[in-house]
Amino acid sequence: MRALPCFPGLTRPNKPPRILLQKSNGPVIERDKVVTPCLGNIPRRGGVAADVTALSILDLAPVVEGSTVADALADATRLARLAEESGYRRLWYAEHHNTDALASSATALLIANAAANTSTLRVGSGGIMLPNHAPLAVAEAFGTLANLYGDRIDLGLGRAPGTDPRTAALLRRGSHDDGEAAFAANIRLLAWYFGEQVDESVQGGGTESTQLSHGVHAGVARGTNVPLWILGSSTAGAALAGQLGLPFAAASQFAPFQLSEAIWTYRQMFNPAAPTAQIPEPYVMAGANLMAAPTREEAEHLFTTHQQMFLGIRRGTRGPLRPPVRELDWAPHEEQMASSALRVSAVGTPEECAEFLRTFAASYGIDELILTGYAHDPSLRERSFRLMAEEWDRVPAVEEDPAPTGRANC
Repeated sequence: MRALPCFPGLTRPNKPPRILLQKSNGPVIERDKVVTPCLGNIPRRGGVAADVTALSILDLAPVVEGSTVADALADATRLARLAEESGYRRLWYAEHHNTDALASSATALLIANAAANTSTLRVGSGGIMLPNHAPLAVAEAFGTLANLYGDRIDLGLGRAPGTDPRTAALLRRGSHDDGEAAFAANIRLLAWYFGEQVDESVQGGGTESTQLSHGVHAGVARGTNVPLWILGSSTAGAALAGQLGLPFAAASQFAPFQLSEAIWTYRQMFNPAAPTAQIPEPYVMAGANLMAAPTREEAEHLFTTHQQMFLGIRRGTRGPLRPPVRELDWAPHEEQMASSALRVSAVGTPEECAEFLRTFAASYGIDELILTGYAHDPSLRERSFRLMAEEWDRVPAVEEDPAPTGRANC
């Protein structure tokens, strides 16, 4: 396999670079004159070179056609153990409701189960949809997790409902203000809960968090300093993450349309002096889809399960994961939509997937990749993540020719 150099990233240029990803011939980079070295300098574990971008896993606890929710949760437990054994940095669960396809509705409970079945793996939410929950309840749940499992718990926060409008209405916590200002205020309140919860009195009635808390404290959360992440797919979420001095997780596995602009906005807006800041410099995680198999043909065949799931969501016919098919039954406009939304997908042999992901991470200056994948046979999903981890540890030497040779759905 031909190795790849580190492409220029997106660290504070004068204008946002525009990066277009081709399907098979590698990245086509349209950028301004200002270029900087790519990021990805944090090792996943001891012995792995420091310039290897970290890998993590996003699990939605998919339910397979012909199986049960209990089976899906058992599969999730096995994946958590595999993630730790294979050296992934963290495992996150995403909140979803009113679906027979996913068993990730009670995110905090899945996190607790994964943490109980591992010892070093970071576990968290990717994410908790804050409009569905009172910040106090979130602080108490994640404060409890932090006290049970120590500094292994992450709290990723999103503003989307994670479901349909009718279900969202039933989940509401009483407030219908889902605007960016309310979201930001609630994140600041969560940071206050995870801190020392000092009731600061100032002229005018106290600080914002003191006022929002109404004098109510979260004893189980105090002093836990649970790391906060902002999830998003647009420049709005990226800007907020930067303003608050928090890491940003981009949902590029299904919404990559503003990725370049979002990352640029995040870096431009990053404020390490913000009261809520938890990191000294910007940190970007980006989502990618994965299906690795011994042959490209098998990987592409297995990936049709993922494509069918996406198609079911668009058609409003979501159900448990279906078996892979030889040919997908979709209209031209559906194929175009799926190809666009799922273009950040590594599908092929482990070498091809690693080559694509390294190219993607280097092109965008991404510090960490969080991978998600679906298979009708859970053991093949586990195999995919295992093969990827094994290949990722083989740090390539840099060659002059940057063009990837493997097939990439990006």
